[in-house]
Amino acid sequence: MHALLVEDDDRMAQALATALARRGHTVRRVGRALDALRHAREAEFVLLDLGLPDLDGLELLRLLRTVCDAPLIVVTARCEERDIVQGLRAGADDYVVKPFRMAELIARIDTVRRRTDARSGRSGSGPADGAGRPVRSGDVEVDLAGRTVTVAGAGIRLTRREFDVLAHLAARPDEVHSRAEILDRIWGDAFLAASRSLDVHVAGIRAKTGRSGLVRTVRGFGYQLGSPAPPDERDVRRAGHGVPDGPPGGGR
Repeated sequence: MHALLVEDDDRMAQALATALARRGHTVRRVGRALDALRHAREAEFVLLDLGLPDLDGLELLRLLRTVCDAPLIVVTARCEERDIVQGLRAGADDYVVKPFRMAELIARIDTVRRRTDARSGRSGSGPADGAGRPVRSGDVEVDLAGRTVTVAGAGIRLTRREFDVLAHLAARPDEVHSRAEILDRIWGDAFLAASRSLDVHVAGIRAKTGRSGLVRTVRGFGYQLGSPAPPDERDVRRAGHGVPDGPPGGGR
């Protein structure tokens, strides 16, 4: 695997590069956002620090997601909930806060790699659950094989992880899926149930589709594909501003 390491701290970069090289990976280390964008298309995996000298890391993450769909883990000292939520919403596959144990980071990298195949557009939760005809719910259509979502005939751009969550629910729409099941299948770690990662991505699905009922929260348990009605004026206004409809999930 060829990894792109975006880290401006020399000591941290050396430690990460050494750990990855010991596992047989090739590493290109850059310390500036411009260089990261220049080499993004060749990367099979990205580790991204947010504290860069030339551009805010969250803004770089958004830019990277326009040119690169490789698996990406944010590795940063920023530990505020707002930063974590913004990183996940911007398309990060995982978020690791410094200081961290190297063994844990390597395990998270392995988990994301198992769950994500950026080249073929597959992940552990995707079309394998039930590829075939697109799944319809109200005016929302989820194409599991093509990894596309349309609302009233218009295409909706979801992050890879948001689509994975929606596809997992759509593959078995009559079932209620527990938080632990979804986290284990998509994140590879049921113990992430204590985090807000899943809730953040569900809120993103609701906001971007403008259909707050598309993902139904089953309090105290998990989520199920819902039957969304066309939005009222309030739904349209919220979707246009990226504001989730109500509290993101529950049962924690």
